[in-house]
Amino acid sequence: MCYFEQTLWSCGYWKWGNFRQQCNKEYRTGETCGLKLVYETSFIPSPCKICEQISKKDRRVRKMREDIARWQREGNRMATIEKTQHDIDGVEHQIQDLWRGHQEKQRSIC
Repeated sequence: MCYFEQTLWSCGYWKWGNFRQQCNKEYRTGETCGLKLVYETSFIPSPCKICEQISKKDRRVRKMREDIARWQREGNRMATIEKTQHDIDGVEHQIQDLWRGHQEKQRSIC
């Protein structure tokens, strides 16, 4: 039951920080017993880096969709539209992967 700092963002994402205090079960200097307890939690009011990455990718997808709509109005850009739609699919897949990892971390204990 060794104690560690914890960082908690406004979105609910968290991470373990530095080692703070050794428990009495572990007698070796510099070693931990393996059970992590929170010594102190630092609240950060801004979103985490994963949320920032997701919002950047959302803005990128929104821009690409606007470009596709403009190109469809202008006409004669089918190859560009197909390529951009393929790019949108790839970015949306990345967004889903980021959200999945973010939600797993929010639900996990350790």
